[in-house]
Amino acid sequence: MLLAIDIGNTSITLGLYRGDELGPRWRIATDPQRMPDEYGISLVNLLAFSGHSPAQVDAVVLASVVPPLTGTLVQAVQAYLGKKPLVVDSSVKTGVRVRYDDPSQVGADRIVDAAAVQKLYGGPACVVDFGTATTFDAITAEGDYLGGAIAPGIGIAAEALFQRAAKLPKVELQRPPAAIGRNTVHSMQSGLLFGYVGLVEGMVARFRAELGPEMKVIATGGLAELIARETPVIEIIAPWLTLDGLRIIWELNR
Repeated sequence: MLLAIDIGNTSITLGLYRGDELGPRWRIATDPQRMPDEYGISLVNLLAFSGHSPAQVDAVVLASVVPPLTGTLVQAVQAYLGKKPLVVDSSVKTGVRVRYDDPSQVGADRIVDAAAVQKLYGGPACVVDFGTATTFDAITAEGDYLGGAIAPGIGIAAEALFQRAAKLPKVELQRPPAAIGRNTVHSMQSGLLFGYVGLVEGMVARFRAELGPEMKVIATGGLAELIARETPVIEIIAPWLTLDGLRIIWELNR
């Protein structure tokens, strides 16, 4: 089996593949203060909870946008699973041609997502990733990574409102009864949810004007389903897109 690990700024997503079938998957908090042994024990416990042992893991592939944690997870995998992980970086074959001005500036997760889209859905496409940041990535008809846009994530926006406005509370990210909020909580939920829906619709329209009317729109990340329920522009919800991309890249390099 293949263990895929995506290290993000807020959470670490893990998935276990048997062939191209994704089995158990997990999200754990990103914590740069944790030691390799702590992550190693977490890996073993997650596997055990799903009825698997470290000996059943044949290979590990890893992508990270948190450089201080990359080495930590590599050590944990080597010590507790006995495998040297394939770390996705500029030396790894991805099957994606990067047309960014400086390819080294593109986060590994964005290239991994592009690899998944190229293989599973085809281009042209716009990938909307609802993570710590809300990112929009453009993949051409030929499967090239063209570039994209980066906006603050919904969680960041909600936290900023709470921290910078004395009278605004922390709110749960959920759909309010109406766009016009009749109390502070509903007003904040409306601004956050429907405001980001407007952001998505506006950015998708601009990307489509540049990529062409046949552009697909694929949403991923923890809040993809919440946003997709509010707009018809999202055509495909792929919550585990990055894990699928890691599997595809591992297959290219094995």
